[in-house]
Order: sequence, then C-alpha cells, then structure tokens
Amino acid sequence: MAKISIIGGGSWGIALAILLHNNGHQVTVWSALDSEVEMLQTNREHKMMPGVILPEDILCTGDDREAVEGKDLLVMAVASAYTRKTAARLSGLVAQGQKILNVAKGIEDGTLMTLSQIIEQEIPQADAAVMSGPSHAEEVGRGLPTTIVVGAKSKETAEYIQNLFMSEVFRVYVSPDILGMELGGALKNVVALAAGIADGLGYGDNTKAALITRGITEIARLGTAMGGRWETFYGLSGIGDLIVTCASMHSRNRRAGILIGQGKSYEEAMAQVQMVVEGVYSARAAMALAQKYGVQLPIIEQVNQILFAGKDPAGAVRELMLRDKKIEVSDAQW
Repeated sequence: MAKISIIGGGSWGIALAILLHNNGHQVTVWSALDSEVEMLQTNREHKMMPGVILPEDILCTGDDREAVEGKDLLVMAVASAYTRKTAARLSGLVAQGQKILNVAKGIEDGTLMTLSQIIEQEIPQADAAVMSGPSHAEEVGRGLPTTIVVGAKSKETAEYIQNLFMSEVFRVYVSPDILGMELGGALKNVVALAAGIADGLGYGDNTKAALITRGITEIARLGTAMGGRWETFYGLSGIGDLIVTCASMHSRNRRAGILIGQGKSYEEAMAQVQMVVEGVYSARAAMALAQKYGVQLPIIEQVNQILFAGKDPAGAVRELMLRDKKIEVSDAQW
C-alpha cells in the first residue's frame, strides 16, 4: 500500500483518487479552494461528476503539509494554468527525490514550457513524471476500461507508477518520451476545439475525420521538430487522446468549440462549459512554438484566428480547404 496525494480536487483528480483507493492505496485529496474541500468532505462527490462517490476513508484537505509530507507519490491534477502557482506553493514541503506525477495537459503561454518542465523548475528536488492518454474523468470515475501511458526519465520511476495505477479497468503502458507525450496531450486540445467548431457549424463525420487525421499530422510535425518521437504521436497519448477528445461530449474542448462554431466568443463558451478549456490556453503557445521551430500548423493557426482575431469560423474552414495543393506524404516516391 502506498501513501498518495491527489493535488487538485477537480473531476480528474477525484476519478484518480477513487481508482487508486480501489487499488488498495491510502489516498488524500488536496484542494486550494476551501469551498471545494468542504463540498467533498460533506457530499463525498464533486458537482461536476454527480453519482461518483468518494469512499469515506479518502481524506479531503486544504492543508499543504498534510497533503505533501510523507507521501510516496503526489499526483498533480490542477488545471494547466495553475500548475506553476501550485508547484511554487508546495515546493518547500517536497522531499528530495519525492515523486510527482503530472496528469494535466497544456503548454504555458509565454514561457512555452510543458507542465513537467514547470514542475522541475519550481520543485527541482522532485522526480517528475507524466501520465497521458484517452481518459475522460467521467468514465474513469465509473470504472470503465481505459488505457493510458506513464512517462518518466527513469524506467524504475515509470514502472513504479505503472504498478500503482494498473488494474483490470486501467491498463498502463510506460514510455521514456515525456516531451512527446506532453505535446500530444496539450496540442490535441487545440485540434478538439477545431472539431467542435466544425460540429457547431453543422459539418459532418467526413469533416471530423479530416480534422483528426490532419490534426495529428500537425501535432507530430511540431512534436518531432522539438525532439519527440514519431511513434508517440501515433500512440495512446497522441492519436488515441486526439480521437476521444474530438469525438466525445465529455470533452470540454469539443463542447466549447461547438459553442464557438455557433457564434459565441471563447469567453462565453468557457463560461457556459463551466470548466477550464485547456485548448484556449495552449493555442497561442502552439503558434509561438511553430514559429520558433519553423513548422506549419494550418489548423491550429485558424483556431488562433477564430479565438483571438475574431475570424468567422466558416471563413476559416474555407481557407483551410483552399490552401495550395499538397502531396499527403511528403517523402513518398512515385
């Protein structure tokens, strides 16, 4: 039995808390929000996942020391925009070599850092790892089968975390490609916004399939330029996560995209979804990375134009369709 703290009391954190509890571990859930701690202590469920009940022996707390000290693993499950602030807040309590598993997805606007890079900068003494893949909290919380990937700098850390999470409903693979995993997880949210916008415009399955297929090409193009492995982008943390995020109504990014396609601003869409829409935060960072590494991301570029420049979504689709003619596989020989 391991002692594990979930740092972040949102729906994903709660789903993982239940999973780890069912695996026989001693679990604590920490939140920076007093109202969230009180809700979890009193109701034993999160308002965003009604009916998914926290066992009584899972401790819910807002006390930093209680959450961090003596724990075998800290699971960082806060939204990407709060990763740096949370890591800085807890840094002084983290022991040398203490394992921190980041399960959020995003790229920091401005610094262009991945979330594990932020954790390593704010908590240099930690052993940081990541987990990614097709995994909606709503399904994990209900015990529906899911397959996911853990990435770490050492095989030992990856396999340790794999053993903590592995169950008959949660199959875990391991990978050394932390960067590729994090880029896939962050950039798929931007493509999911595009898929939702297409749905909001009333387009069909053909459009969705095209966006998914060309979207993973853009993600892999940037990711490999930055040093990620090609295979990672065509695995669970790449195409697998992209498919589920573009297709499911559990996806906050797709839901926000639908509203944007129907004419709402991204601020109005985020307010209606009532959850953090990670793709909005990662979209601008993705374009900055594209410029830095000299790669083209036409879908992600149009998403940025819609979000931040007031571009008409239907006009963005027309521009994508009327781009210069291309060959699909650039190094293919006739």
